[in-house]
Amino acid sequence: MAKSKFEKSLADGAHKKLLQLIGNWQGSTKTWFEKDVLADESLSEAQIISILGSRFISVDYHGSLEGKPFEGKMIIGFDLPYQRFTTSWVDSFHMGTQMMLSSGEATTNGFSVFGEYGSPEYGGQLWGWRTALDIVGDDAFVLTAYNVSPEGEEAKATETVYKRI
Repeated sequence: MAKSKFEKSLADGAHKKLLQLIGNWQGSTKTWFEKDVLADESLSEAQIISILGSRFISVDYHGSLEGKPFEGKMIIGFDLPYQRFTTSWVDSFHMGTQMMLSSGEATTNGFSVFGEYGSPEYGGQLWGWRTALDIVGDDAFVLTAYNVSPEGEEAKATETVYKRI
């Protein structure tokens, strides 16, 4: 009997790549509020588990920013029909009460996804948020996020280098 597309992806495709991230991680997060001006560097921890029959991974993380604790959750998947990585993201600092949905392409060592955020309180203009995940061997990955202005200018916002524990 022929394997389904999902079974093939689990065996040697995007889902296999995601499942390799399952585990506990520690890292260091850098944060920028202004382009090229480092505002904070602090420790971060993450737990990544498989959910819904290995269709997705759930990334639960916590750390601090300027001495104040924060936490977040990102659900990551690979959309087989559209051949795109997808994420949903919430956290207690950046997103407030909003949820960001993003999608994008595979890269050599992971993926890059793009979403948008904004608020009518600040003129209603949407800003972009690009998130890149790069797997660096079996025991490390880098999660980098970039703010993208409405004019398309990109600036690094956060970067966490995680190592497996």
